[in-house]
Amino acid sequence: MIEDKTIQNITKRGVKEIISESEFVELLQSGKKLRLKMGFDPSRADIHLGHVVGLRKLKQLQDLGHEVILIVGDWTAQIGDPSGQSITRPMLTHEDVIANAQSYMDQFFRVVDRNQTQVVWQSEWFGKFSLADVIELTSKFTVAQFLERDDFALRFKEHKPIAITEFLYPLLQAYDSVAIESDVEFGGTDQMFNLLVGRTLQQIKGMRPQQCFMMPILVGTDGINKMSKSLDNYISLDDTANDMYGKIMSLPDSCIVTYFELLTDLPMQELSEIEQQLNTNAMDAKKLLAHTITKTFFDSKIAGESQQNFEKVVQNKEIPDNIPEFQIATAASLNSVLIESGSVTSNSELKRLFKQNAVQMISNQGDTSNIISDIDIQQLESGTVIKIGKRRYLKLI
Repeated sequence: MIEDKTIQNITKRGVKEIISESEFVELLQSGKKLRLKMGFDPSRADIHLGHVVGLRKLKQLQDLGHEVILIVGDWTAQIGDPSGQSITRPMLTHEDVIANAQSYMDQFFRVVDRNQTQVVWQSEWFGKFSLADVIELTSKFTVAQFLERDDFALRFKEHKPIAITEFLYPLLQAYDSVAIESDVEFGGTDQMFNLLVGRTLQQIKGMRPQQCFMMPILVGTDGINKMSKSLDNYISLDDTANDMYGKIMSLPDSCIVTYFELLTDLPMQELSEIEQQLNTNAMDAKKLLAHTITKTFFDSKIAGESQQNFEKVVQNKEIPDNIPEFQIATAASLNSVLIESGSVTSNSELKRLFKQNAVQMISNQGDTSNIISDIDIQQLESGTVIKIGKRRYLKLI
């Protein structure tokens, strides 16, 4: 029998809702090796801390001997989104899917145990689907049932188009649960409808319905919106240790306790003490949070170095050591230098940074930095340091 304390930690901390919690606890105590379903859309290859909330729950259950079934949504990713409603679902080639899946798994297995994970590709079953199979699948549900989903209901009410293909995505995700015989599926609260469709389809097929684990939505570094790459408020697992530490330090104080609860193993009693001290000691609490999370994805030594870098560069306004260098031509423009050096990824990002007064020049004499407003500035001197945003630096040689 699993201790009540362990069950409480699994079912309450970092969990928004479980359907059905009593059935899940019964399964957990049964001794059965559970099949834990996690699917991902390989149209995006990055994992950020918002995803880690659910991945940590998978790892907790793996530590009890259960198995993760990771589904690569390669079949649906090659369809794209014909409605035009989702910019995150472009049509992909098979090569794109393979590359994104590899990048995703490299990050995924920094949290989840690779040895207790089975990776399956959606095309293993959908590649054999016939038109008759698709029609049979659609016959299990009604349009009225699907219009209960919030975004469909809103668009229907506002007379906005809903492509028939869009109704297929929840059905295909649900069939994934049938194909792998899922016991538990994980997703954010915004995925509740899709998870429940899977539970219903399993019942229709005469299977024991999966339990649905809904994770809370982690807000991003702006402290307001869901963590998202499109909103540029995300902390990626691919970030450098310095960037990860620095981004966590940029969080509003109101996020500190939530991040501790969802992304660390700090005991709840200690979290209560931190919450009580926020008004007087928020900086120390935030440093502990940044160090703890950075240490999770790197190690204690690197986390300590990141803290030293933050204190030197951000708190004491000093130039960091070992910043990247870029050799400039005689008549190079700052615009071309920042793009060619990889300091910024695109002209649109560069324009946004200039608009936000987020590009500064520090002369080779170490004078106080000056905000640069001229995107085509040509007067670039060797030894000059360019500061881009809050944490990026480039030395010109």
